[in-house]
Amino acid sequence: MSKHELVHGDVTEKIVGVFYGVFRELGTGFPEALYRRAMRIALEEAGIKCQEEVPITVYFRGRPIGKFRLDLVAEECVVLECKVADRIVAGHRVQLLNYLTAAKLPVGLVLNFGTSPTFSRVVNESPRKH
Repeated sequence: MSKHELVHGDVTEKIVGVFYGVFRELGTGFPEALYRRAMRIALEEAGIKCQEEVPITVYFRGRPIGKFRLDLVAEECVVLECKVADRIVAGHRVQLLNYLTAAKLPVGLVLNFGTSPTFSRVVNESPRKH
């Protein structure tokens, strides 16, 4: 892969298009859970395989220390974290990077359904092993 190619760029490009379509249809002001459910439906209708609330276990020194759920996983390779915020902040990107590391997945998108739709792409360049 050349340095100019995006990791799973074809999938993330389609997801971003679906994201803007969901925002145009629903607008702003709903809780994150409603946007997550709408994204799952819209992604599936667009032919993108998607799982919602995917369970993940976090390990420390080889031992499980907690569990959480990923909002959405598209095509088994892209984590989607839905937010409703004024803007995407560094903490959102760090959270997603941690999710990618725990899930051992390469790329994710923070999808912000705040006042105006924005997204941020995060790449997991050095996954930790456990």
